[in-house]
Amino acid sequence: MASIRKRGKVWHVQVRRIGFPNLTSSFPTKAEALAWARAHEFTIDSGDRQPTNKRLETVHLADLLKRYESTVSVGKRGADRESYKIRVLLRANMAGLPVSKVTGSMIAAYRDQRLTTVKAGTVRRELALLRHCLEVARKEWGIPIYKNPFVGIKMPEPANSRDRRLEDRDIQLIQPALQKTKAWYLRPMIELALETGMRRGELLNLKWSDVNLTKRLATLPITKNGKCRKVPLTPRAIELLSALPQTGDRAFPIGTSAFRQAWDRLMKRCGIDNLCFHDLRHEAISRFFEMGLSVPEVALISGHRDYRMLFRYTHIRPSDVVAKLSGYSRPTE
Repeated sequence: MASIRKRGKVWHVQVRRIGFPNLTSSFPTKAEALAWARAHEFTIDSGDRQPTNKRLETVHLADLLKRYESTVSVGKRGADRESYKIRVLLRANMAGLPVSKVTGSMIAAYRDQRLTTVKAGTVRRELALLRHCLEVARKEWGIPIYKNPFVGIKMPEPANSRDRRLEDRDIQLIQPALQKTKAWYLRPMIELALETGMRRGELLNLKWSDVNLTKRLATLPITKNGKCRKVPLTPRAIELLSALPQTGDRAFPIGTSAFRQAWDRLMKRCGIDNLCFHDLRHEAISRFFEMGLSVPEVALISGHRDYRMLFRYTHIRPSDVVAKLSGYSRPTE
């Protein structure tokens, strides 16, 4: 609590916090003194002012981000993606400031500026990384940060989950375009994604040693959730894999960047601007349900451990439900 005393006709106020310099001022009324004290206490408690500490003056936010990249990110499967986010954060003006000068208002300004150029999900992931970096520095690295400046900062709202299904028109546009492309791997990868529900990265990393055509299984040693997964192969999936040239360890010996460029060119040639490769996984999972597979059976194929997340990927067409209801007749007694 602030200390407020009246001396003569003037009210003197002092705000004290451990690690912070004492703040003092004088006002003609008690109400003004209280308002001033509350404003400064809020500034300190919200993290917009860090304690006086010589070490905080010499440690810059960029130093923490680089240390985080070399000690925390490096051990993650998504290390490359985190490194990219860190490079983006390092370009921010606040990265060149001492940690003691980084405030919540600066973070909010960075958030608002980024939202003008990239999607909310991208900004959320960048801010989540920065928040965790500061928390690790505060709790594990001994950096004397009084309070994480993220306290009270509103994160961008996540975008609504996509419900894009593959339509007949898409197929009519894609089929002839595939015949003209030099990227031979596009057709089998598209079909395999629809047959298996595998992600782009899982297909690109699929090794022949992990494919058992006799048992009709593809083993994915490392997946997005870090767990090994065995994917049942349909007869069509086996045909597609059997037809691929086995010229190396991987079924598709190409890089992510090359595939992304080939996919973008294909979509441009087709005149489709709202179809992502990941939408094929959505389509596959929806088809599994339409085949009559149960939730546990689909989860075994897709690798979802949380059934609630699985339902987000299940986009049954309302027209299909209408057709089923139209063909249903209540039994008469």
